[in-house]
Amino acid sequence: MFTALSRQSCEHTGSRVLYKMSTVVTFVFLLLSIAIIVTITLVQVNRREVLLPGLKYGIVLDAGSSRTTVYVYEWPAEKENNTGVVSQTFKCNVKGPGISSYASNPQEIAKPINDCMNKVKEKIPLHLHTTTPVYLGATAGMRLLRLQNESAAHEVLRSIQKYFATLSFEFRGTQIITGQEEGVYGWITANYLMGNFLERNLWRAWVHPHGAETTGALDLGGASTQISFIPDETGDTTNSTLPVQLYGYEYSVYTHSFQCYGRDEAEKKLLASILQNSGDKSRINNPCYPRNYKTVVTTKYLYSSLCTAFLRPENYNPDQLVNVTGSGDPALCREAVSKLFDFASCRGKEDCSFNGVFQPKVKGNFVAFSGFYYTVNALNLTGEFSLADFNSSMWTLCSQNWNQLPYMIPKFDEIYAKSYCFSANYIYYLLIHGYKFSAETWPQIRFQKEVDNSSIAWSLGYMLSLTNMIPAESNMILAPMSPSLFAGLLLFFTAVALLCLIFLVYSCVVSRMRKNACHVDHVFPVE
Repeated sequence: MFTALSRQSCEHTGSRVLYKMSTVVTFVFLLLSIAIIVTITLVQVNRREVLLPGLKYGIVLDAGSSRTTVYVYEWPAEKENNTGVVSQTFKCNVKGPGISSYASNPQEIAKPINDCMNKVKEKIPLHLHTTTPVYLGATAGMRLLRLQNESAAHEVLRSIQKYFATLSFEFRGTQIITGQEEGVYGWITANYLMGNFLERNLWRAWVHPHGAETTGALDLGGASTQISFIPDETGDTTNSTLPVQLYGYEYSVYTHSFQCYGRDEAEKKLLASILQNSGDKSRINNPCYPRNYKTVVTTKYLYSSLCTAFLRPENYNPDQLVNVTGSGDPALCREAVSKLFDFASCRGKEDCSFNGVFQPKVKGNFVAFSGFYYTVNALNLTGEFSLADFNSSMWTLCSQNWNQLPYMIPKFDEIYAKSYCFSANYIYYLLIHGYKFSAETWPQIRFQKEVDNSSIAWSLGYMLSLTNMIPAESNMILAPMSPSLFAGLLLFFTAVALLCLIFLVYSCVVSRMRKNACHVDHVFPVE
C-alpha cells in the first residue's frame, strides 16, 4: 500500500509540469532583472552629462590719484590650482578726478561712480549680482590724503561704502593698498597677461610653462611710481622682497614704491622749485612747457600736497595766482628735472637707486605701463626701441611751439600735451639714473598698454590674488535619471533578482529531495 502511494506521488505528471514551468518563469525573471540592473547602471554612468559650473565675476575699482577706473573680470567657477583664470571683460573710466579730490565734499563721489556701475550691471547676468564681489583699492592719492588728513580720508571711504550698500552686488569693502602691494599686483598682472604663469598645452589644459622667465614691471602713476622684478638670488634682498604664490608656484619679488614720484606730483615739485628760485613770485618760465604755452595756477595747487610741503613758504597766500609761460628748452628742462632726484645718497653704492633706496641690479625683460606708455606714445614710439630713438623723439617734442603740437601728438589733449616734454625727461632720469638701465638694457623694456584687450594695471593682479579667497565650485553632473529614481529601480530589480534566486535554489533543493525519496521507494519495496 505504501509503495503504491509513493510511486503515485513520484510519477504525478501534472505537478511535475507545473513545477518545471514555475522554475523556467522564475529563471527568466532572474535573467531579466539582471539585464535591467546592468542596463540602467550603464545608461546612468555612460550617458551622464558633465555641466561646467559656469563663470564667476569680480569687480575692481582702481581708485588712483588722478582718476578711478572700474574693471569687470570673469573666470571659470572651477579654479586652476586655487587661483582663478581671470580675464577682463569690461572697463569704464569714471568721469572726474580721483577720489582723494573729494576730501571736502565726499558726498559727491557717488554720482560719477554710479554712471559706470549702471553700465557694469548690464555686463553681469542679473542672477549673479548678489554673488559678485566688488573691491575698491585706493593708491597713492589716498595714501597721501590719509597722511595729511586721516578723518577726511575716512569720510571719503565711508561715502563709497554707503553708496555700494545700495547696490545688489556683494561689496567687500574699500582698502588703501600699500605702495609695495601696488607694485607686486602690477608685476602679477604683467606676467599673467604675458603667459608666464599659465599656458594651454596640446590638450587645451592649463599648465605651468616649462622654463618660463618672469617679466619685471614698471608702473608710473600720478602720485607714485613702482618697480618690481625677481632679482638674482645673490645679495641680501630679504627686507625688500615679497613672497607671491600663484597657481601652485612661489615667487620672491623685489618691489619698491616711490611716494611723491608719480608724474603729477613730480611736476608740481618742479613748478614749486622754479617758483622758489624765482625773483618774481607771480610769474615764472617753465623750460619743460612748449614755447608760447601759457597757463595760470594758484599757489594752493602747488603747495597743498604733502609732496611739496618742504618747498612751501611760510604764511603764503593759497589764492595767489602764478602765471606760467613755457620756454621749450630741452637742455634746461633736463637739468631742472635732474634736481628732483637725490642721486648723491647712492654715490658709491651699486645696489641703490636714488634717495638712498636699496635696489638690486635690474635683470631680464621689463614692461612699462600706465604713465610710461602714454608718454612714449605721445612721442610716436611704442613697444621696444633704442634709447637713442627715445632721446631723439624727446628732443624734437621739447623744441616745438605750442601751436605745432596738435599736429604731432596722437589724441591731442591740452591737459596732458603741455606736460609730455616734462614727462619724457622725467622718465629718462628715473629709468637711466634712478633704476640704472643703460643704452644696452633699455631695449629690454617694452612700453605697452594692454595685452589681448586686458589693461596692464595693478587691478588685475589684485583680482588674481583675491580669487584665492573665493571658493571654487564643483562640476554639475546631469544624469538621465534622478538619483532617487535610479536608486529605487536598482533596489526593486535587485530584490526581484534575489527572490528569483532564492526560489530557484529552494526549487532545486526540493526537486533533489523528491528524487531521493522516489529512489528509496524503488530500492526498498514493501510487500
